[in-house]
Amino acid sequence: MKSNFERILITAALPYANGFLHLGHLAGAYLPADIYARYQRLKKRNVLFLCGSDEHGVAITVSAEKEKTTPVKIIDRYHPANKTTFEEFGMSFDNYSRTSLPLHHENAKEFFKEFHHHHILIDKKEQQLYCLKDKMFLADRYVEGTCPKCKSAQARGDQCENCGTWLDQTELIEPKCKLCGSTPVVKETTHWYFPLGRYQERLEKYIDERNKRDGWKENVLRYCEGWFKDGLKDRAVTRDLDWGVRVPVKGYEDKVIYVWFDAVLGYISSAKEWAANIGRPEEWRTYWQNNDSKYVAFIGKDNVVFHCIVFPAMLMAWNDSNPDNFVLPENVPANEFLNFEGQKFSKSRGWGIDVQDFLKFFPADMLRYALAVNLPETRDSDFYLKDFQARINNELADIAGNFINRTIAFIDKNYDGKVPDKGEFHKLDEEIIEIVKKAPAAIGSLFEHYSFREGLMETMNLSRAANKYFNDSEPWKTLKTDPKRCSTTLYIAVQLVRSLAILLEPVVPGTSKRIWSLLNLDTTMKDEGWDSASEFRIEEGHKLSKPEILINKIEDKKIDEILKFLEGGNNKTEGQMPPLKPVITINDFQKIDLRVGRIIEAEKVPKSTKLVKLQVEIGNEKRQVVAGIAHHYKPEDLTGKLVVIVANLQPAKLMGYESQGMILAASTETGELTLVGLQSDISTGSAVK
Repeated sequence: MKSNFERILITAALPYANGFLHLGHLAGAYLPADIYARYQRLKKRNVLFLCGSDEHGVAITVSAEKEKTTPVKIIDRYHPANKTTFEEFGMSFDNYSRTSLPLHHENAKEFFKEFHHHHILIDKKEQQLYCLKDKMFLADRYVEGTCPKCKSAQARGDQCENCGTWLDQTELIEPKCKLCGSTPVVKETTHWYFPLGRYQERLEKYIDERNKRDGWKENVLRYCEGWFKDGLKDRAVTRDLDWGVRVPVKGYEDKVIYVWFDAVLGYISSAKEWAANIGRPEEWRTYWQNNDSKYVAFIGKDNVVFHCIVFPAMLMAWNDSNPDNFVLPENVPANEFLNFEGQKFSKSRGWGIDVQDFLKFFPADMLRYALAVNLPETRDSDFYLKDFQARINNELADIAGNFINRTIAFIDKNYDGKVPDKGEFHKLDEEIIEIVKKAPAAIGSLFEHYSFREGLMETMNLSRAANKYFNDSEPWKTLKTDPKRCSTTLYIAVQLVRSLAILLEPVVPGTSKRIWSLLNLDTTMKDEGWDSASEFRIEEGHKLSKPEILINKIEDKKIDEILKFLEGGNNKTEGQMPPLKPVITINDFQKIDLRVGRIIEAEKVPKSTKLVKLQVEIGNEKRQVVAGIAHHYKPEDLTGKLVVIVANLQPAKLMGYESQGMILAASTETGELTLVGLQSDISTGSAVK
């Protein structure tokens, strides 16, 4: 970290208050942010860690309409629930705010008025989709259609989640109103726009400078490059909705500020709320408007454009006309996605598990450890319950927990719980001392560069080295044969316990606190500091607390319990069946050409855990189809199967392989896929009607 930064501002993406947090949310943004914040505090740096609920936009109103209630009731249900879940998980936010607060509304309006006053915003008459049946303009998620770029049939009115393209809703192919299923008409309305393209050159320079200075992730850089290559365009900052921050411009009071504009300003609002709560209302400026602040924004990859391009451009626009300049993100370490048992988390399918439910079965530190060791830092990763069990039992319990327990128990039994004399150090002692001296700097360097998974692995390597030292020293033998040697071994071992308590704290704070309690020290880990983990500070004769088991192993029956919970549908949303898509006409259906095909070859796609490359015979023709069925079928079991294929689908490339069609499959409530099968006497190429 650059030495001229005197304080660190950390934000974690604002979660929508329209549902409960699931494990993917934690792995994407929140756990990495908390590890970083806790580490920086142990480094005795001045940290402000902010988050809050995103409570505006169509995601909230759609949830309200589905439940036949109001947006206020939706956010008032999920905001406190998620806040409590974060607390139970051990998140160390300095402030957890919400964008429905009057303070935030005023903050968002202030930015809007500032941009309007300096003629940054542009008002445009535009064509927008309007539903004649519901008598409303269809903003964002109220409309769904086919993406003009990748041809995904479930693109939203603002973005295609399949390919990441930011869309104008009129670009959608065959759009449908999600409320009633009817085809909307195009109608004129007026909106204010932010000239994002005007800032492209500055944004490219900004990202290049920050990357050279702080090392941005390749996935983030590539994503930004894609946006710059396409060219940034003006983006609407208002919407025809009832729910949100009202536009503070005369004649536009019936519109609201677009959620993408107001949500990112929630970080500033959260800082203002924090400052007010501590009785120093201007203190927020020392973090947001001071060049010696380092601002790091933790997000998931689906939020890259807003935090690397949109928000910095907004701050640049403010800074151009104000003496009190805001700091721009020094880094935006976005993680990829976490899958659950090989499948994407899906609210509509009820697939996955909410954090609040998971914590009913297991302590927070177990979840924190298992997620941290499997963070999707460079690519998507998977969370499997059996792997979770193995990680806790074989690593956290058997390596770290075992060493700590055997050290404290040995001293309790043989030295009346008092730290033995250090005596003289031998070669074996000097080797482990050298390892622990280097550990805080090595692990800290990884944390500084946002490599939290590797940093945790290095911490566990220290635990392994400590166990090896204990075993190689054989204190159970030297206790009788060489008491001075035994005394030295245990003196060093208890110092290693203290070091591990500090180095593990960012990942498993509850466990570290219990280790510290076992050491019976008067100071706190924060008092001692991260760098002190390289030192031996526990004095000879110091009285330790009674030993206790730190980490209980997870028994098979506990995994069976949570599996039963999942299979019982307790984690499912109401209805269980995926929601029906908008009504189509017979003419729409007749556009689809379904044919009988026979799989004649099948092989896994290299570097993919999900995709299988198929060669499919359709009459006299052979087609290559890439299907995401590797978790459900082995390639050798697919050869010879008769399947139904969408034969007139536009070809698409997946992992570099062209797919010339789509195989039909049925999905169960748990996400299990079964290929739609046919009788063996049907000829390939036959039409399916």
